[in-house]
Amino acid sequence: MASQVAIQRLRKELKALKKEPVANIRACPHESNILEWHYVIEGGKGTPYEGGWYHGVVKFPKEYPFKPPSIEMYTPNGRFKTHTKLCLSMSDFHPETWNPLWSVGTILTGLYSFMLEDGSTFGSIVTPLSQKRQSAAESLAYNVKNKMFTELFPELVELHEELIAKAANMNDHTAQERESVLSGSNNLKSARVADEVAKEGYQDLISWITMISILVVVVASTVAISMLL
Repeated sequence: MASQVAIQRLRKELKALKKEPVANIRACPHESNILEWHYVIEGGKGTPYEGGWYHGVVKFPKEYPFKPPSIEMYTPNGRFKTHTKLCLSMSDFHPETWNPLWSVGTILTGLYSFMLEDGSTFGSIVTPLSQKRQSAAESLAYNVKNKMFTELFPELVELHEELIAKAANMNDHTAQERESVLSGSNNLKSARVADEVAKEGYQDLISWITMISILVVVVASTVAISMLL
């Protein structure tokens, strides 16, 4: 059970985060346990995590702020193992480096900074850029399967639904364009066939006219020769 000091401190930090949000970071405590905070880090533009939303948890000890929390990330990300305690200077792996003045915002800012680096630590992994980008693209779809995520971050669930609807509209538009192109292609093909038929008919007409002209000349010549005889 949390101490009164921990409860007062975390309530104060929650109020501060609502008043002045930290860039790229959302965080709030579990409704029934103020020592369990869930966070979402938004991948910044120009980073391997752009477009990604990374959900995790910070679990504070009842002695907070005099002892450090544990930190985990749930969303596959290509930088950290999931559902694994991370070894960071502001986590319970290193109580000797913990500073009681650090806050939720400070902790998560430090986590995000380390995420952007290449340093190795317990819980970190090495993956290619392509995997990080794929994880970022799939992050929201993964997160909405987590009940706690949907309860604490409903605005991101709405964002996911909006992106799905937008993708569906784009697919419909693409399908319509494809049908239009195919229709245009078929019309062009029909026009070409009609042109070919018209050309063949014109050539046949010319042939008939030529044959008739020749016959007329032959008949006229025959008649003229007969009169001379």
